[in-house]
Amino acid sequence: MTLLRRVVSTATSLGLVAAVFVPGRAQAEGECTALPGVLIGAGGSASKPLLARIAPALRGAAEPITLVYQSPGACFGITAYVDGTPLTGTASYWDADGTEQTCNFPVLGVAPDFGMLGVQATQCEGVEAVPEGIGEFTGPITSWSLIVPNESSQTSISAAAVYFVYGFGAELGKVSPWLVNAELYSRNATSAALIAIALAAGIPPTKFKGNDVGSNQAMVSALAMSTAPEAALGFVSTEVADLNRDSVRTLAFQAEGQSCGYWPDSSATAFDKRNVRDGHYYLWSPYRFYAPVDGAGEPTSPVTARFLGFFRGTVEPPPELPLLDTIIDNGNIPECAMNVWRDAEIGPLYSRQHPAPCGCYYEFRATGESRCGACSKDEDCGADGPVCRLGFCEAI
Repeated sequence: MTLLRRVVSTATSLGLVAAVFVPGRAQAEGECTALPGVLIGAGGSASKPLLARIAPALRGAAEPITLVYQSPGACFGITAYVDGTPLTGTASYWDADGTEQTCNFPVLGVAPDFGMLGVQATQCEGVEAVPEGIGEFTGPITSWSLIVPNESSQTSISAAAVYFVYGFGAELGKVSPWLVNAELYSRNATSAALIAIALAAGIPPTKFKGNDVGSNQAMVSALAMSTAPEAALGFVSTEVADLNRDSVRTLAFQAEGQSCGYWPDSSATAFDKRNVRDGHYYLWSPYRFYAPVDGAGEPTSPVTARFLGFFRGTVEPPPELPLLDTIIDNGNIPECAMNVWRDAEIGPLYSRQHPAPCGCYYEFRATGESRCGACSKDEDCGADGPVCRLGFCEAI
């Protein structure tokens, strides 16, 4: 039995499959499949904030799409396509005004229209290959942050330190100040964040130590409420860490072969993701969507094809959805703002320029300023120079 099957089986026996408890939320009402233009996705909790920003615009569009999402863990985004495990229980969706609601799946479950993972599907235990008839589509970039409470004095951590702390446990790893097992917070091996950090540190994901808190937001809460902040350590997607800088702080990460640690941004207080975009910060990956496809590799569902087309650039988003701005505002990085790429998960980096770079606009949107000159036409950027793109003189 694979890890995914074990998790599903255990959760089912407890009546908890994909049902995320949120205090104060009303009981789920209505069938998910009866919603207008319903599009059902599954995956990790790191994806949920981005989808929550996108969903209201899609629900209010002339051709409405109701985005329904269940977030039991990233690897569940591929489970249904590998072993036929349906989605059951409840899921979230969002009204046109952004209010999060919950709905019920049919008792016998339903197949998802797409899965959303922060890592390649084959990094999940038991997934040797993406099943035939399932396509992979890349989305915006997410990065991962090792985090501590703001009360901690720590500022950086190395891959070697992560190997000993999370590979052996806090007390056996003996890396000061992370010496208390009760203050070592983690996820299970279906988490994209765990998988990415495990790869960077050389730890088998199923051997990763720590106390499983269940979700990105629960990780933040656990660290924020720690009674021993100097000993506390956890990890989340960087966009979640950024949204919670009032309570947690991202550590600079020193990858194997590096002489010092780097934050995702150019400084501990910046939001420019410069070190992710130029390759100094190692913990990042593009989101990946998985969906049933036809012989030409195109999504078989028209609604799925339209939704994924927004990210692929093959379908113009509705006026209600400024997708580039939404991605940046959520703390993710559009591919056009990246100067490096990798083909293997947490693998070697190489220089790559996007056909239509948007790094200048990205920095302006993310930070309020840009190192590039403003423009309204190509001539404003000089002869034989950069081109005017999105209001800034970008590289050709």
